[in-house]
Amino acid sequence: MGIYLDACCLNRPFDDQIQERIRLEAEAVMAILGRCQKGEWHLIGSEALDLEIFRIPDGDRRQRVLVLAGLVRRRVPLDAVVVKRAYELQEAGFKAIDALHLAAAEKGKADVFLTTDDGLLRRAAREKGLVKIRVENPVNWLMEVIQHAEPEHDS
Repeated sequence: MGIYLDACCLNRPFDDQIQERIRLEAEAVMAILGRCQKGEWHLIGSEALDLEIFRIPDGDRRQRVLVLAGLVRRRVPLDAVVVKRAYELQEAGFKAIDALHLAAAEKGKADVFLTTDDGLLRRAAREKGLVKIRVENPVNWLMEVIQHAEPEHDS
């Protein structure tokens, strides 16, 4: 299974873990990355993701995010096809960087695009007919995958 994690997801384990939602999202991201590390799933990245990571102002945090991004097994270049598709998505109201991520994930044939960005999740839900990839929050997606993978037990 190919998974594209945006920069919000890769940053989540290094955010302040006081809020329960942030802690749950961080744990989900780390569980997903763990499965990628084991080879069960593969992480797809892009030049857009690289650019966003290199813009992280805190050098220590940037290095920690780069370690996680090091699990990327397939990197999608920002070629003319990706840029053209990103413009289409941007015209529908997506932010430029989000449009680049989505276009790269589509071209990389990711099975799912994961983000913790509520605005991006809402926009993707509104534009389901335009977006050619499933867009989910990592907690919700991981819970769904786990529920379908494990046999039900009677309590």
